[in-house]
Amino acid sequence: MSATTSPDKLVHMANQIGTFFASQGEAGAVDSTADHIRKFWDPRMRARILAHLDAGGDGLTPAVARAVATLREGSQEA
Repeated sequence: MSATTSPDKLVHMANQIGTFFASQGEAGAVDSTADHIRKFWDPRMRARILAHLDAGGDGLTPAVARAVATLREGSQEA
């Protein structure tokens, strides 16, 4: 996936991941979605989805928005 991937594409991908993990319940889905994005998305893609969240997060489901927010929290622990 290119670092030039549009925010709309990233939102779509993140929401698909969230849908996949929805069967784990809300808390599990948030944790698993964040973990998946952290492990498998390029750092530039993670930065772009965080910037999208900062700009309002249009299109992100509430659980995915929370998952993306945890990416920032996790990066500050290092």
